[in-house]
Amino acid sequence: YDESLVDTELQAYLGNSPSRRIRRLRRLSPEERQRETETEALIALSLGFPIDALLPAEEAILADADAAAPNDYIVVRNHILASWRADPRVPLPRARVLETVASSYDHLVAAAHGFLTREGHVNFGVSAAFPASSPADALQAPAASVLVIGAGLAGLAAARQLLRFGLRVLVLEGRARPGGRVYTSRLGGGQAAVELGGSVITGIHANPLGVLARQLGIPLHKVRDRCPLYHTDGRTVGTRLDRSIDLVFNTLLDHATRLREALKEAAEGISLGEGIERLRRLYNVAKSEEEREVLDWHLANLEFSNAGCLSELSLAHWDQDDQFEMGGDHCFLAGGNSRLVHALCDGVPVLYEKTVKRIEHGVDGVSITVEGGQVFQADMALCTVPLGVLKRGSIVFDPELPENKLGAIQRLGFGLLNKVAMVFPSVFWDEEIDTFGCLNKESSKRGEFFLFYSYHTVSGGAVLVALVAGEAALEFEKVDPVVTLHRVLGILRGNYH
Repeated sequence: YDESLVDTELQAYLGNSPSRRIRRLRRLSPEERQRETETEALIALSLGFPIDALLPAEEAILADADAAAPNDYIVVRNHILASWRADPRVPLPRARVLETVASSYDHLVAAAHGFLTREGHVNFGVSAAFPASSPADALQAPAASVLVIGAGLAGLAAARQLLRFGLRVLVLEGRARPGGRVYTSRLGGGQAAVELGGSVITGIHANPLGVLARQLGIPLHKVRDRCPLYHTDGRTVGTRLDRSIDLVFNTLLDHATRLREALKEAAEGISLGEGIERLRRLYNVAKSEEEREVLDWHLANLEFSNAGCLSELSLAHWDQDDQFEMGGDHCFLAGGNSRLVHALCDGVPVLYEKTVKRIEHGVDGVSITVEGGQVFQADMALCTVPLGVLKRGSIVFDPELPENKLGAIQRLGFGLLNKVAMVFPSVFWDEEIDTFGCLNKESSKRGEFFLFYSYHTVSGGAVLVALVAGEAALEFEKVDPVVTLHRVLGILRGNYH
């Protein structure tokens, strides 16, 4: 996968020369302007913006700028987004946008450019043009201080932006390393990179990680669509059976959505797993043992996608985040995701092994106590710790968090995914695939080593990672690692004997 293709497409309408890129829109013919507007709208759509509407946060911004001109604002906003994506390796100052837009829209440029910059949609990243420090022309007034808790992707990205906005920032990290749940390990004597945490960039279009990769010039490898499935005896699942059950699975999901709509409030008490099983029995599908095993594989993949058992996912709400999904290909990052983490760290002051135990906050600022008793003070704090830390009450807040926050922490769930990472002397599986799946006899074990990722194209070694999801992921943690490894190797021998 080559992100330069995006550059090529964008340059096709922006032009390669500075003189064409900085042309004034008011000099375009009506037909040219219409084509450019449509192209920019499609780019904005791919970045997660509505093609002809405002985001809720933009409505207040526009009210201050020009409430009577939402359509003009949208065109300007889309133009800024497209211009930034044309080359995210360099800043897009407001002055450069003003050179490309009629002067009658200057107030809309100010509103849109300010919003997109503050919200991190443009002018962010890790290239040399975006150092983790405030620009030279920033105001020289005394800067506010911020303590960022957590050096994961969220904490590091926020710290960089705050530094660029002119604030004084210090990051406190409990671990001895940055990255949080993004952790690239090295196997095979340190030669092969493998992701033990977050592994796939899921959707490249609106994903800021894709921007970071482009800025750093790191190749992205598109996860190829072909994913052969294997029976428990090592036979490949036939194309006809595979396609048939794939259709059954997607039809059941469609009917689950209709069931939710029909039940209305009554759907609140039904799990997604229960709803799908009721529909399967109602329509009498996936009746044979082979069909049920293939359907179980798809259900395991759904549990993997949601990081939880279907029995614990709400039929009413399980897909509520679909509208926020990022479009485009799913990709592996050559050399591992830690390359992005280390780039985000560059220039950001981070103190490691500083586990936060208490946060006191009030009108006079914040006081943060770490394990061992050391105290840090600042004007404000940004807490980016994992949900599990908040659920355990590992950090004491004084005064206590508001009831709505505590309720959200208690209600919001998070799941479990386990992995077995292996490096081999050479690639013995199909080198033309990035994934393959394995069926299980028992429904309760459907998520056990159901999917294998091949990292041989990006890791520097013959690396396979077996995934364990759903109920099987919970049982996995009770099994001796040696026993687990023998099970995985047995599956691979059966498939590739």
